[in-house]
Amino acid sequence: MRFLRLLVTGLTGIMIVGLVVVVALIVIRLNESGPTMPDEITLPDGVSATALTIGEGWWAVVTDDNRILIYDQMSGALRQSIAINQP
Repeated sequence: MRFLRLLVTGLTGIMIVGLVVVVALIVIRLNESGPTMPDEITLPDGVSATALTIGEGWWAVVTDDNRILIYDQMSGALRQSIAINQP
């Protein structure tokens, strides 16, 4: 019985340490800075955004007129415009 009590006590200690490690990792992960969001993106007249995707060095804005506008992340300038063909 003494050995079983030691095993249960050891397992309890390991579980407590594991819980502390998981909480610490979550806190560290949440403190990292996320992707930089644009303060303002100038869209063409009469167009509104339906979705925004952030990549490495660029932003992609899906518009309501079935286009994808790709902007440079540093300058905010329009890099490319892609038309979405719908059947």
